[in-house]
Amino acid sequence: MGDVPGESAGHTRGGSGLSKVLVANRGEIAVRIIRTLAEQGIASVAVYSDPDEKALHVRLADETVALGGASSSETYLDIDKIVDAAREVGADAVHPGYGFLAENADFARAVTDAGLVFIGPDGAAIEVMGQKVAARRVAAQAEVPQVPGTAEPVTDAEEIRAFGAEHGYPVAVKASYGGGGRGMRTVAGPDEAEDALAAARREAAAAFGNSDVYLERYLAAARHIEVQIFADTHGNVVWLGDRDCSVQRRHQKLVEESPAPGLPIELRQRMGEAAVRLAKAVDYLGAGTVEYLVEGGRFYFLEMNTRIQVEHPVTESVLGMDLIAEQLRVAAGEPLSVRTSGPEPRGHAIECRINAEDPTGGLFLPSPGPIHHLHVPTRAGVRFDSGYESGDEVAPHYDSMIGKLVVWGPDRDSAIRRSVAALDELVIDGVPTTIPAAKTVLAHPDFAMVVFTTRWLENTVGFPSAASAPVDTGVDDNATAGDSDEGGRDEVWVGGRRYIVPFFGAVAGTHAQDQPAARRSRGQASRRTPRPGRAASGGSGTVTSPMQGTVIAVNVADGDTVAAGQVLFVVEAMKMENPVRATVDGVIGQLAVAVGDVVTAGSPLAVVAAA
Repeated sequence: MGDVPGESAGHTRGGSGLSKVLVANRGEIAVRIIRTLAEQGIASVAVYSDPDEKALHVRLADETVALGGASSSETYLDIDKIVDAAREVGADAVHPGYGFLAENADFARAVTDAGLVFIGPDGAAIEVMGQKVAARRVAAQAEVPQVPGTAEPVTDAEEIRAFGAEHGYPVAVKASYGGGGRGMRTVAGPDEAEDALAAARREAAAAFGNSDVYLERYLAAARHIEVQIFADTHGNVVWLGDRDCSVQRRHQKLVEESPAPGLPIELRQRMGEAAVRLAKAVDYLGAGTVEYLVEGGRFYFLEMNTRIQVEHPVTESVLGMDLIAEQLRVAAGEPLSVRTSGPEPRGHAIECRINAEDPTGGLFLPSPGPIHHLHVPTRAGVRFDSGYESGDEVAPHYDSMIGKLVVWGPDRDSAIRRSVAALDELVIDGVPTTIPAAKTVLAHPDFAMVVFTTRWLENTVGFPSAASAPVDTGVDDNATAGDSDEGGRDEVWVGGRRYIVPFFGAVAGTHAQDQPAARRSRGQASRRTPRPGRAASGGSGTVTSPMQGTVIAVNVADGDTVAAGQVLFVVEAMKMENPVRATVDGVIGQLAVAVGDVVTAGSPLAVVAAA
């Protein structure tokens, strides 16, 4: 590579040829990048929002720049602010991490137009692979197998019904410009088309700034397998193993592992070679991931993520590589350190995402708040990538991830046992977390036997109605059980998503956020026997928000008649939409909120008076 911007400023260059890198992100990935930069002798610059002023990534960076504001749109998604910050401090490169602007072609172009190095592919590759419809066209040209899907964005529910009639249900409505489960809804039948389309478009617009969606035939019994690829400026394009990411809820991953267990060698080879063909078709540069659905011994292209992936540590663990350092090498114009595809993995690695969410009853409700104490086990083969330490606070403005517990073992069985032991010893006091959920997954016989699909977690795995702490449902204890066979749980579909609901949070009462016991999450989580299932009883009640967040949908008006189970409001918290529903039949009165209002846990939304 030629002269790198910033050399004239007298910076000492690291081993990669870069001298100062601005990290355009926050949380654990920002911390991860900053630490690798330090190891490489490269100065780091952190940007931060008002809520993140004292965050760990800010404390660790060599320099910091305040972006001003709290919301993502006015901070980590503001291209001008971030590019100006990079210029201000004399950075010669920008690392986008994952999420936020990492797959934004305009951002990549703005960085390079400013004379800086963008640590990732160029804007053209990001643009074509970021537009899922366009990516499908490229995949077809590269002879990568695909499931049936639309060639253009859809705007009308009738298009969904026509697609479903031709290809069958369920149908996936997916954001054209995003990933990670955001802007995705599953349509089980024609009656759900309207709501699913509206919800997917709304969420896609909020998350990615574009409401375009397209359709794919939803494979109901598939595994989610992804292949890590890397390309440099010297013509080297390689695939570096695979990962299984099938354990998901709300289309977001909970547990990942590498290598993907139980796959024939020949299938791995074909998926890897297809991923390389796809990367070459768009002149790809840097780290990327090609995601597939695997069903019945066949694989189908899902999407390509043009960035470092959240679950990259499991690949690092089995290959003995630092993929962030490899990104820096490529960005500086150096050749890849590994130039042969399909290196043999050593052992097995499992990653458990530890989020500030309460998995009670399978709801995974966002639970921001302070972390009073965080203790990480010091076992061999255990790594915890986190953006938090004891005393930090998980803000409600961003995603819910606290950290990633990554565990290596000489084989899969030992990796599972070591992961369970590490989860037992991992302590996070202050907020409910997904630790109990991860333990439930790893202890399940289906997981041990590799008998799972992308719908396995939501359809098969049962979570206690008090997985981490008692939660008051606010429903009369004298009511009788409903139709659910799982004790106080019921299955509902909202905008194409399946929820197991213990009649949660629509009537006034004590909230999980108010109970000290609910703010503790650790491996030895407290348990209690779930109370018998209860259906909503007659009476009146105040409908309250179950968490802090933003009201993004109000489905009722004063005087409307509603039925128990009906979705009255949708509250978005930590990048997740959470329906708030009636637990009694009645009439809406005293409507207290409108779309866009920010509410706290327990805030009144409306009153349901008995009809």
